[in-house]
Amino acid sequence: MRPTTGWLADGTTGTLRRGPIERRDLRADDLAVRIDYCGVCGTDLHALEGYDSKAGHLLVPGHEFTGVVAATGSDVSGFAVGDPVAVGNIVDSCGECAMCRAGQENFCHAFPTLTYSGTDRQDGSHTLGGYAREYVVRDRFAHHLPEGLDAAGAAPLLCAGITVWEPLQALGVGPGSQVAVAGLGGLGHLAVKMAVALGATTTVISRSPDKADDARRLGAHDLLVSSDSEQLAAARDRFDVIIDTISAPHDLAPYLRLLAVDGTLSQLGYLGPVTVETIDLLVGRKKLSSAGSGGLPATAAMLEFCATHGITADIELLPSSQVNEALERLRRNDVRYRFVLDMADLD
Repeated sequence: MRPTTGWLADGTTGTLRRGPIERRDLRADDLAVRIDYCGVCGTDLHALEGYDSKAGHLLVPGHEFTGVVAATGSDVSGFAVGDPVAVGNIVDSCGECAMCRAGQENFCHAFPTLTYSGTDRQDGSHTLGGYAREYVVRDRFAHHLPEGLDAAGAAPLLCAGITVWEPLQALGVGPGSQVAVAGLGGLGHLAVKMAVALGATTTVISRSPDKADDARRLGAHDLLVSSDSEQLAAARDRFDVIIDTISAPHDLAPYLRLLAVDGTLSQLGYLGPVTVETIDLLVGRKKLSSAGSGGLPATAAMLEFCATHGITADIELLPSSQVNEALERLRRNDVRYRFVLDMADLD
């Protein structure tokens, strides 16, 4: 086994503590990655809040990280020691189902192996995440980090970035598209940057006008205040695509009315049950969709696109020793727009 150090859930306090963990010995197609930067995702917070220390396994969160190859398995040819790499929230899949063959490993019929709280497909062990100094990953689920991308700011691209990239691509967003992004958080701010870089006229939808300056700084062309009924009425039938990143339960009807004929509302932020009146879809042939994470080809393409256009997340970089502070502030939504942990203090 390969010993390393990470941040483990303490089931008695709901916080994380520093401690030793073990990674598997390298298989022939594995990389050992020295983790330099790991993003803090809302999923990490939910996992920690739901963790049961009596479940018989450890919890180490973290599923969007960048680092450097520290060692390679005997059959690895596409990576060398010292290569900058990035790893997201999926570290294996069956490779055989229709989704995997289509490059959509995120939708693997046999369920993809998650970076943490997943089950290793070969030995059945429980995966431990990227809040650690080293990770061992199958080589095809690691990505070369393109030259020019800041490694810290790039870490959230591996979860938040790919989550918004896939629907933007699937829905054909480009020059001439009218796109709205509802919610300006970790997902939303990256959706704005990417939509603008794709050539779309991009609007932020927010509950208050306070986000106007941030929206403009990110490249948005307009801000629509969702609490202003006159603004909503004036924007009816305006958008081809709405990327909905709002994480709390909310009524979809006002957003569906903003869509143009054949427009699509892609709901990414809230994953619970929703109620939709059919008439809100019927009038204008509107569509409701969703997406989650991304496959390997899309992730590689997203990283190259971001390198070409200089897109990284807006982050607050903290030493990993402040992980509990980051999680507590995330609970209060006190971040613009993503925390990233510097793992160097685990040496």
